[in-house]
Amino acid sequence: MSAALELRGVSKRFGPVVANEAVDLSVTAGTMHAVVGENGAGKSTLMKIAYGQIRADAGTIAIRGTEVPRQKHSPARALELGLGMVFQHFMLVGPMTVTENAVLGREKRVQSRPWLDLAEPAARLAELSVEFGLDVDPAARIEDLSVGQKQRAEILKVLYQGASVLLLDEPTAVLTPAEARQLLAVLRGLVRGGKTVVLISHKLDEVCEVAERITVMRRGKVVEELGAGATPEAVARAMVGRPVLFEVERGPASPGETVLEVADLRVARTGGGREAVAGVSLTVRGGEIVGMAGVEGNGQSELFEALAGLRPAASGAVRLGGAPVDGLSPRARQERGIGHVPEDRHLRGLVLELSVAENLVLGRQRAFAGPLGLDRAKIRAEAEVRIREADVRPPDPGARVAGLSGGNQQKLVVARELARPGLKVLLCAQPTRGVDIGAIEQIHRDLVAARDRGLAILLVSAELSELKALSDRLYVIYRGKLAAELDAAALAAPDALERIGGMMTGATS
Repeated sequence: MSAALELRGVSKRFGPVVANEAVDLSVTAGTMHAVVGENGAGKSTLMKIAYGQIRADAGTIAIRGTEVPRQKHSPARALELGLGMVFQHFMLVGPMTVTENAVLGREKRVQSRPWLDLAEPAARLAELSVEFGLDVDPAARIEDLSVGQKQRAEILKVLYQGASVLLLDEPTAVLTPAEARQLLAVLRGLVRGGKTVVLISHKLDEVCEVAERITVMRRGKVVEELGAGATPEAVARAMVGRPVLFEVERGPASPGETVLEVADLRVARTGGGREAVAGVSLTVRGGEIVGMAGVEGNGQSELFEALAGLRPAASGAVRLGGAPVDGLSPRARQERGIGHVPEDRHLRGLVLELSVAENLVLGRQRAFAGPLGLDRAKIRAEAEVRIREADVRPPDPGARVAGLSGGNQQKLVVARELARPGLKVLLCAQPTRGVDIGAIEQIHRDLVAARDRGLAILLVSAELSELKALSDRLYVIYRGKLAAELDAAALAAPDALERIGGMMTGATS
């Protein structure tokens, strides 16, 4: 069978960092092919090279049998040859419709003076939606769609632009289990319809379920090719180079006194409208991990920001160890024992241009002050301990954080927050988003160890399997309200994930 995409000897360096080294990849037309690897393994760089967004230093690229000169490759050329890419972060304009997003940048093709004629593209999008089971209304505004519908709108847009080879980067990363199943069914339908799908994912169970070939990358190189029937354990071992625990060992919790108490908290939504947090009351005790499950946009982000002092609450009370912290600044809350792993590490967790050592003491600079400013030797000594404990790579305190992979950036944030002196409660949001299986194992170990030392942890995650693996109790949040509370016995039930997924969407009570 012919190759829909073929890369030979592809290499790419970013300064001293080797992202890809003499990579060979051949994707058979009409198949589902997965590319997996740890954060920083080079898989996303490789796909962006194939798409023409990044220019390779060496190697050849052929799309559907046509070789593309490296110096002339571009996303426009890739689309001309039938290759499109769906990025992990949606490339959609919220106020526009699905149809308007599909023709964006290609307006001249549908222009009928003095306005755009969108009837034909809307009809074509409707045809594609039915043909491939995407179930997207071309007239719907992007901002009114669910996360899963937005993902399908991205695929629909690429199909409309003529792609028969689709590169998808972490397409199920922010989807509920039901939405992820629907998307995987769509991808199977695309392949049955003659399309070729290249899938990048950290979700190895999904990869093993749908992929006919799996290319494993490690440190910029292809280290193994696996066929249909490969197990998640085998793929993880090839990725990391050792056996990996998918669920860390965790004994039963021994909760102590209530550390965090939230009573009837209400938080306004930016821009007005329905309250983001509508009367939430909850408790977290020392020595337990309390999970929170919810589809993104149901108030969990605003709740965590309000608890951390980053967003004002309209009413309600927050107590830490019995003492009120309402109205206190983020720094004052930190000093009283609240740590915060934010859901967006780049926006709130790190200063990318600073070094690893400097990021590890953010918010604690005064503790590292010397007679003439910051005590650099003391900061470096602190960083070396945290780097070793969290296995941050490369183990260089002077390395710029922007050069680290996403997983190592996340390990750095978690390590810093867990090391805060006097820490009583950790607000931990999306701790393993976009993180590979090896880094997930490390972060999970660290959180469980902190729980066993008596720390109170409030955990929100889009990964239900993660919540089930780590939570001693779990709340479900829906439209700003707590819809349910599940204890350890309910979480251990065989149908727990299905029940929680239904509650998250309001389908079940």
